[in-house]
Amino acid sequence: MQEEPSFSKLFTSFLLACSLRVQADLVDQLFNRAEKGLVRLLLLMAEYGPPDKEDTLIPPISQEALAQMIGNTRPRVNAFMNRFRKLGFIEYDSRIRVHKSLLNVFLRD
Repeated sequence: MQEEPSFSKLFTSFLLACSLRVQADLVDQLFNRAEKGLVRLLLLMAEYGPPDKEDTLIPPISQEALAQMIGNTRPRVNAFMNRFRKLGFIEYDSRIRVHKSLLNVFLRD
C-alpha cells in the first residue's frame, strides 16, 4: 500500500463507499422493521371490527402504548403515524381509524 499511493487511495475510497452503503442498509432495515411492526399491530387491532367494512375504528390507545407494544419509542411511532395519515392509510384524533389500504404497506416488501 505504501509503495502504490494511487492504488492505496483508490482502495481506501472503495472501502469507505462500502462501509457507508452497509451503514445505510442497516439504518433502512431497522427503520422498516419498526414501521412494519406498527403496521402489523394496527392491522391486527383493526381485524376485530367487521370484515366487510372498508375501515375500522380501533379502541382508544396512546402512542406510548403502541411504542411499548412494538418495542420502539413514542417519537418514532408518532413519525410513522403522521406518515400513514399523510398517505391516507389512517385517520386519527382521539381514536385511530385504520383503512384497509394500510395492508399495502405491510405487503409491499
